[in-house]
Amino acid sequence: MSDHPKISIISTVYNTGPYLRPAVESILAQTFTDFELLLVDDGSPDDTSTLCDTLAAEDPRVRALHRPNGGAGAARNTGLDAARGDWVLFLDADDVLLPGLWAALAALSTEADMILFGLTRESGTTVTPADFLAEGAYPDLQALGSALAPLLFDTGLLAAPYPKLFRRSAIGALRFSTQLKINEDVLFNIQFLQISSAIYCLHGVYYKQYDTES
Repeated sequence: MSDHPKISIISTVYNTGPYLRPAVESILAQTFTDFELLLVDDGSPDDTSTLCDTLAAEDPRVRALHRPNGGAGAARNTGLDAARGDWVLFLDADDVLLPGLWAALAALSTEADMILFGLTRESGTTVTPADFLAEGAYPDLQALGSALAPLLFDTGLLAAPYPKLFRRSAIGALRFSTQLKINEDVLFNIQFLQISSAIYCLHGVYYKQYDTES
């Protein structure tokens, strides 16, 4: 594994049961190989911690990080502190990354600090920046115009830590609030966009969210 991978994928893990291995396998199956996957176990009381270590032992690109339970924001911060990639991608441990993202990124040349793309949900909905904006770079939140509200509130595309890539150098010392129990991801995204250069909207759908209970 490279000491300076192109992308750091951070997956916070808490009692994920049978979902974690498919999430990890969806990343390992990608055509792009220059990444590190950080599994941040947030003090899981079940066997999730052991599974993280098992998955890390199976592939050198996977690292297991263990911390006392502190919530999603604190766990993501642990991942950010350990990340070494040029870009950061957050993946919930019960979701999967769909094929095609790396090919889209390889064809992309942008100075933007955030790359936003679409997601599909197990419950049946698919949302993408294409629903609101032409593909391309937007210099700031104001440039998103009337698309800002639906991207933040109606679809959650901007509100969630996924589905997007953050340029790690632009994140700098910014971290998720550990005081908020909800919407800490919304705050992080807005704060990031206030200090970053631009957002690039990709029209592809590369993330699947399992938002239904089996």
